[in-house]
Amino acid sequence: MYYSLLAFTICLFGAAFAINQQYQQRMGSGFFVAFFFSALSACGGICILFPINGFRLEFTPFTLILALVNAAVSISYTFCGLKALGKINLSMYSMFAMLGGMLIPGLAGVFFYDEVMTVGKAVCYVIITAALLIPVEWKGGRGGHLFYVGVFVLNGISALLAKVYQAAPYEKASASGYSLLASICTLIIAGTMAAILYPAYGKKLKLLPAAIGISHGLINRVANWLLVITLVGIPASVQFPIVTGGVMIASTIVSCFSAKKPTKKQFAALGVSLFGIILITLVPN
Repeated sequence: MYYSLLAFTICLFGAAFAINQQYQQRMGSGFFVAFFFSALSACGGICILFPINGFRLEFTPFTLILALVNAAVSISYTFCGLKALGKINLSMYSMFAMLGGMLIPGLAGVFFYDEVMTVGKAVCYVIITAALLIPVEWKGGRGGHLFYVGVFVLNGISALLAKVYQAAPYEKASASGYSLLASICTLIIAGTMAAILYPAYGKKLKLLPAAIGISHGLINRVANWLLVITLVGIPASVQFPIVTGGVMIASTIVSCFSAKKPTKKQFAALGVSLFGIILITLVPN
């Protein structure tokens, strides 16, 4: 049951990445577009998280501080992600995002949380770094590379914030309460900035992109909630590699049916990445 639920969760994450791409194709990128999408996604997230949290809002000073940081990281990630999707396909976008979410919290755990650096982890991290370098076209200028790095680092920081929040000794809200407050902060910040920048945007807003943005928030939050449920029957050490690899594979399959199809280099990078992910689960401590 839990593995079937995990497979469904992977499909939801893959759908969330595909929705990002659909929004970018219709709206482009830029500051207003990123703020608008962040606000819409936050609305969708609130619609899911508020009932999950028992229709109550939890608050502590520490939770608010982390929620504000989370909102800033989320909006920045959206900006870099939309810029990156204008240059690379969905397969590479998901690879940079998912591997960042795996590598950065893992290294932070070793350096700041006394987690053991096993042989499997060390080899996996080297392989992942190599995989990220394989598909990058270095002759294309630095602008695109900056956004790829942004997707990698910011999604990693987002995952790291969850680790920081969980391990912090301060008085804090529940995990769902924290996520809800972060979505509210995102909506306030991104919504305000979108309203300020809209006159300069100069285009009439359409219903479909707005629906896409809200559905992204709904799907993404449901997927994250289901991940927590599957932890009841699947250890985190098994769950996370499956999700990381599964989302990358799902996004690559979707890319094969899009205008920006994966190249041989990108398939090679995916294969190397999956090898590194499998290795971390198989090599003994």
